[in-house]
Amino acid sequence: MVTLTLLEPQQKTPLQQWHFQDETVIRIGRSAENDIVLSDSLVSRHHLELRQMSLAFGSKSGDGSWQVTSKGTNGTFLNGILVTQAKVPDNSLLQLAQGGPLLKFQLSGDVQQNFQAVTHSCTHEGNSPNNLFCIHCGQPLKVLQSIRQYQVLRILGQGGMGTTYLAWDSTGKVAERAQLLVLKQMNADMAKIAKAQELFEREAYTLKSLSHPGIPKYYDFFVEGGKKYLAMELVHGQDLEKLIYKKGPVTPSQAIGWMIQTCDILDYIHSQEPPLIHRDIKPANLMVRNSNNRVVVLDFGAVKEIGTAPGTRIGAEGYCAPEQERGQPVTQSDLYAIGPTLIFLLTGESPFKFYRQKGRTFRFDVASIPTITPKLREFIDRVTEPLPRDRFQTAKELAAALYACQ
Repeated sequence: MVTLTLLEPQQKTPLQQWHFQDETVIRIGRSAENDIVLSDSLVSRHHLELRQMSLAFGSKSGDGSWQVTSKGTNGTFLNGILVTQAKVPDNSLLQLAQGGPLLKFQLSGDVQQNFQAVTHSCTHEGNSPNNLFCIHCGQPLKVLQSIRQYQVLRILGQGGMGTTYLAWDSTGKVAERAQLLVLKQMNADMAKIAKAQELFEREAYTLKSLSHPGIPKYYDFFVEGGKKYLAMELVHGQDLEKLIYKKGPVTPSQAIGWMIQTCDILDYIHSQEPPLIHRDIKPANLMVRNSNNRVVVLDFGAVKEIGTAPGTRIGAEGYCAPEQERGQPVTQSDLYAIGPTLIFLLTGESPFKFYRQKGRTFRFDVASIPTITPKLREFIDRVTEPLPRDRFQTAKELAAALYACQ
């Protein structure tokens, strides 16, 4: 096990500690995507990487040897010496930039450190108002409440179903290391409604059963004080609805790229046994990760298994397929939503604005939108056909058609 301890630069007293049991790569920097996040102006977004050495570096694989690679603009110092790449001996000191944070590297699995006196004496002075953690002691600056081992730092959203929090799990019990995560709390009032309970528990059950980079990781589900809680991965990024409202419509190439990624995730959930239908594909539920510009599908509370009895009508206006409106969704209902989502990405306007009567049915009329080519218009017509049998039948087939539109 690797233990990294943040030290006070002068006295070398411990401020914060991280334990890594099975990791072979540990990334440290200012960006939230790192394994250890250090909010210091001298630290680069992706400052350094610790990697377990393999045969490629002349070391016996698994012997516990580690190598540091510096990626920060202000440099990395190993035991006081500026390095670009070097082997890291046990009990070494790593400093991120001259005068920057100081970390002690230890390979022992039983490191005993006393943090109490240090962290309690910190006044948190000199922190930016936007900081979540103290730049000196590494502890949360403001804890709204504690729920089990989770420290609630901020409210991310509130709705009829409940409240979503940004939380810090310092124990690392559920995610295998201390980290920020999302904690969803179901309102006590909603807990009295059987359908609401079913949807909340279904999201937890579904996330626990799935494993895909385009789906948030499940961490924990529990009841505390009569309220249900779901702990899950925090995806660093922005949903497509907010992104478009903030920056405006995107190019067809970008929109198509995101929808092809979405198809890959839909193909995965539709391939489950029995197949799962998301039932709420829309821009607000499609998050783009900051780190790699990849789509993540959010909100699995409306997920339904194929073959179960018709149920409650769930779906967003403008994105919901006709059969889903009647409470009879199929996998092609999720594919239908790709059409109106494309319209929103390319126009910045609600797709419902382009939904007009055409003969006996209502269809999307996108002929007047200059960024939508004839080929793409044909695609949107096909994917939003009123009858599921007339649409693309699988997410793979739909993705192939999108590729052809590029």
